[in-house]
Amino acid sequence: MKTWMKILLGLFVVGLIAGFLVYKFVYNKQHPDYENVAPSVTINAQDLYRAFKDNKDAASHLYNGKMIAITGKLGKIEAVDTLVTAVFVFNQGMFGDEGIRCTMLKKLNDAARKLQPDGEVRIKGYCTGYNETDVILEKCSIVNQ
Repeated sequence: MKTWMKILLGLFVVGLIAGFLVYKFVYNKQHPDYENVAPSVTINAQDLYRAFKDNKDAASHLYNGKMIAITGKLGKIEAVDTLVTAVFVFNQGMFGDEGIRCTMLKKLNDAARKLQPDGEVRIKGYCTGYNETDVILEKCSIVNQ
């Protein structure tokens, strides 16, 4: 009976240590400072949209998971609660505007709301893919030109 108690106590201690390590290195992991990360790719917004529209697989391989800086004519700003999205519009589809949607970092929401539609802008964001209508960039920031 004593050996079973020692084994259970040992397993309990190992479980506590494992739980602490998971919390420290996985759950509580620091995120990169997306605003200051250098872009891997710099491209015209319309060229990026066309690349995904023409060949989704090839463009996904080139751009997904990378920080991308895009330059182009801003179509509009959409704001819902604390979510502000800059939209580059290149096509009118069955469900509305199609193009590139850039979800801004929350700390840059006020600056994003001040952007002028039809103005030239440079935005940097993390490319997460294409949903058959829009190229999606997340954690976006405005790049000073």
